[in-house]
Amino acid sequence: MVNVLAFDCAGSGSAVAVIVSGRAASSRFDPSPSGQAERLIPMIEAACAEAGARLADLDLIAVTIGPGSFTGIRIGLAAARGLTLATGLACAGVTSFDAVAASVADERRPLAVALDSRRDEIFVQCFPATAAPGAPVMLRPEDAARALPQGALWLAGDAAAQLLPFLPHARVAAGALRPDPAAIARLAAASWRPGERPPLPRPLYLRAPDTTLPRQSGSR
Repeated sequence: MVNVLAFDCAGSGSAVAVIVSGRAASSRFDPSPSGQAERLIPMIEAACAEAGARLADLDLIAVTIGPGSFTGIRIGLAAARGLTLATGLACAGVTSFDAVAASVADERRPLAVALDSRRDEIFVQCFPATAAPGAPVMLRPEDAARALPQGALWLAGDAAAQLLPFLPHARVAAGALRPDPAAIARLAAASWRPGERPPLPRPLYLRAPDTTLPRQSGSR
């Protein structure tokens, strides 16, 4: 069994879990969207202590790569890369879509994972019941009826409620609002083989960063 440290900062708040021998040995969640850079490492230390596991006892580090908050994604990836360099452990990335989808128990109907972009549009990816996932997109909630499957549909993610008024046959999956760090750990472990050193994970952005160029001296 693989021992995994997994964490998420891409959504609202911060979440950490430690999986030991396939069992969720500890987990932490802080709902505050600010101060993640200061809280993440103490949360990791507390989760490892509760699990009775040192970083040296682990096999793999897993982190969400987005989409989500630009700042949160950068914080999570920077922490994962720093821990990887410090410990020599392998590191794997998991999309926020996959992490949320993994917590939905009913796989008999299509699923749409909707994530808050903090803009008018939301991040959406469809997971058909019997086919490969669709490409992730950004859409306005009012366009959901044209873009998503009709009929019975599960909705998950922290923006699922924004789609519900436009999809009368859909239902929101209970308890599947944000990436579960235990699910992140299990997804990463399932795709990793002992001894493998995959490339360091890269962020998944579906829109360009919101940036403002500094004004040139003397410009009007």
